[in-house]
Amino acid sequence: MNWANRITLGRLALTALFVIALNSSWHYARTTALVIFLIAGLTDFIDGEIARRYGIITNFGKLMDPLVDKIMVAAAFISLVPLKAVPAWAATTVVARDFLITGLRLMATAKGRILPAESLGKQKTSWQMITIIFFLALLSIVELRYANETSTWWARAWSEAGVDYGGVDGLLRSGLHLAKSRTDRARPIAAIKYGATAKGREKSEHGENRNPLSNCKRVTGVLDA
Repeated sequence: MNWANRITLGRLALTALFVIALNSSWHYARTTALVIFLIAGLTDFIDGEIARRYGIITNFGKLMDPLVDKIMVAAAFISLVPLKAVPAWAATTVVARDFLITGLRLMATAKGRILPAESLGKQKTSWQMITIIFFLALLSIVELRYANETSTWWARAWSEAGVDYGGVDGLLRSGLHLAKSRTDRARPIAAIKYGATAKGREKSEHGENRNPLSNCKRVTGVLDA
C-alpha cells in the first residue's frame, strides 16, 4: 500500500476521532473537533497530490478517496444536527445523495469499472467542508469565550449562513451536471447508431451492398449519354 492510500485511510481514522470529540462534553471538545476536521480536510488534498505527482494512482485510491470523503462529510453533518447547526432535512438530503452515488460506484466496481470522482463532485465536497468548518468555528468561538450565543453577529451567522451553499446548492449543481453529462454522452451514441442505420438503408436501396460495380456502370452510362 502506497503513502497516498495510507493517508486516505488515516483520514478515516481522523473522522472517528472527530465524531468522538464533537460529541464529548469535556472542555475544548469542539475546538479539538475543529482542529481534527481541518487536518482531515488537508489530508484530502495531500493524498491526491502525492498520487498524481509520483504516478501512484490506483483503483483502490480512486474508490476509497471519494468514499472516505463522503463518510467524513456525512458524519459531520449528522453530528451537527443535535447541535442545531444543520437542519435534519438538509443532513438527510446530503447523506442520501452520497449513499446513492456510493451505491452506483459499487455497482460499477462489481462490473469491473472504477468511477473516479469528477471535478464538480470535488467542488461540492469542498463547499460542504467549508460549511462544516464554518459552524465548527462558531462553536469554537463560543467555547473559547470570544463571543456568546446572545451576540448579534454570532446569532445571525449561526442562523442565516452556511447551509444554503454547502449542502443543497452543491447537491443541486452536482445532480444537474450528472444528468447533463449522461445526456451529452447518450447523444453521440444515438447519432452514430442512427447514422449507421441510415447509411446501411441507403446502401441497400441503391444496391451498393449487392454489387459494387453496378455504381460504376450507372455513372458510365450517364456520361456516355
